[in-house]
Amino acid sequence: MNDYLEVRYNVSPCNEVITDIIAAILADRGYESFVPDSDGITAYIKKELFNPEYTDVSDLLPMQADISTTTTLVEGRDWNAEWEKNYFKPIVIGNQCVIHSSFHKDIPKCRLDIVIDPKMAFGTGHHATTSQMAESIMASDMKGKKVIDMGTGTGILALIAAMEGASEVIGVEIDPAAHANALENAALNSHPEIDIRLGDISRISDISDADILLANINRNIITGDLKNYASALKPGGNMFLSGFYTDDIPVIIAEATKHGLTMVHSREKDDWACIKLTKTAIS
Repeated sequence: MNDYLEVRYNVSPCNEVITDIIAAILADRGYESFVPDSDGITAYIKKELFNPEYTDVSDLLPMQADISTTTTLVEGRDWNAEWEKNYFKPIVIGNQCVIHSSFHKDIPKCRLDIVIDPKMAFGTGHHATTSQMAESIMASDMKGKKVIDMGTGTGILALIAAMEGASEVIGVEIDPAAHANALENAALNSHPEIDIRLGDISRISDISDADILLANINRNIITGDLKNYASALKPGGNMFLSGFYTDDIPVIIAEATKHGLTMVHSREKDDWACIKLTKTAIS
């Protein structure tokens, strides 16, 4: 069992975007797992890899924030048990889908059963954006559809699409660690056919006939990439977007209309939004 250092980052102001960015920075420095919350993020790194000179992340953030850190030694233990006890609990979405780890016991029975072993605490289904996207997929007809999942993370949304009958699922993830984790989770769930690509928006430049595009990222990335998302969709195709607040919906819609997209409906949970758009069909 390995000894780890627990590095706590208290952040003000704090939101999901800034904790995601901090996690990405720390992942490049050897940190293995992350637990975000409303006040900041806790990160874990093997003791032998820790370098105190590389705890500061403020210079790399694209926004201003006050950050304080504390470091605590965490002696070797059963880390799967720690995840089960403290961080990653089984979750049921819409009474139809249960998401759990391979080490969980007494799992509720649902129509869809997804096993994930996350290397970081993102995309486990607990966040309002992930659960709303999952509910949107399950409420849609996926049978025989070609689906793109941008920022696939642990691969949960791609897996749900595949389990709901999509004929082709392409997941795109920019972070190498998350990409590797998504591949592992696809194999764990017997869906190795999911095409999980490492990279950015350029990885879907060869696609123009997708039926459905999913993107649970953040407002700035979504608005910057909407033109490319629309290009990947066939006329009449649908797009589900989340990762932003309800107050951001007008900003998203204003950009979407420039690229032939029309909002069908929106939903919200804990001030987080999820919207459905459709691409104008050619008459």
